Amino acid sequence: MLDAIFYVSRGGITWAALPAGFPPAGTVYWWFAAWTRQGVWERIHDALRDQLRGRLDRDPEPSAAIIDAQTVRASRLVREGSSGYDAGKKVKGRKRHLAVDTNGLLLALVVTAASIQDRDGAIRVMAALGARFSHIAHVWVDGGYAGRFVTLAKQVWGVVIDVVKRSDDAKGFQLLHRRWVVERTFGWLMMHRRLVRDYETRAKHHEAFVHIALIMTMSRRLAIPATTNKTS
Repeated sequence: MLDAIFYVSRGGITWAALPAGFPPAGTVYWWFAAWTRQGVWERIHDALRDQLRGRLDRDPEPSAAIIDAQTVRASRLVREGSSGYDAGKKVKGRKRHLAVDTNGLLLALVVTAASIQDRDGAIRVMAALGARFSHIAHVWVDGGYAGRFVTLAKQVWGVVIDVVKRSDDAKGFQLLHRRWVVERTFGWLMMHRRLVRDYETRAKHHEAFVHIALIMTMSRRLAIPATTNKTS
């Protein structure tokens, strides 16, 4: 059953297109939806993240995070009420707002319509982050989060927000301090074709596929011997 769900995530196929060697598509989807409702994917993800942080000699309780958002084009299957138009990216779909640790491991996730401003989505992510981790003291963001979010984060959660801006003189690609970490996480997600475009009728199912993609990524890393992983 897990192999079938992972196959859908990695290959980006429809449930009905599962090869004959897997259980019936309806059964696979039923278990996927049930495990999503029960929070199973998030619990597995968090357990693997804590193991990997330990492997990297990091405390299970993070003290810093990086927040960013990624807009994904929606298919016609996505309900109108849960998608929107991102005027900046000129894309209609959904937006996934992530908070990751300094290794790029996911700490908090919120999926919204793409029309939601990054700073407004960041408030929701920050609320989820603050509810789960009590020692977050420093968060890096890009220039789009400046303003009310910076003030609110300090007043409500006691967090210092460090806005990392791209130099006005920079041309072409520029590796930005800390921000490259979350960009790499987005790259990990885009290796899973189910997340390249949004096919989910429910935002919670989109969140589930984000967790599934990172479960697959972290389990592969944990399968590498510890001595090799530390030097990689």
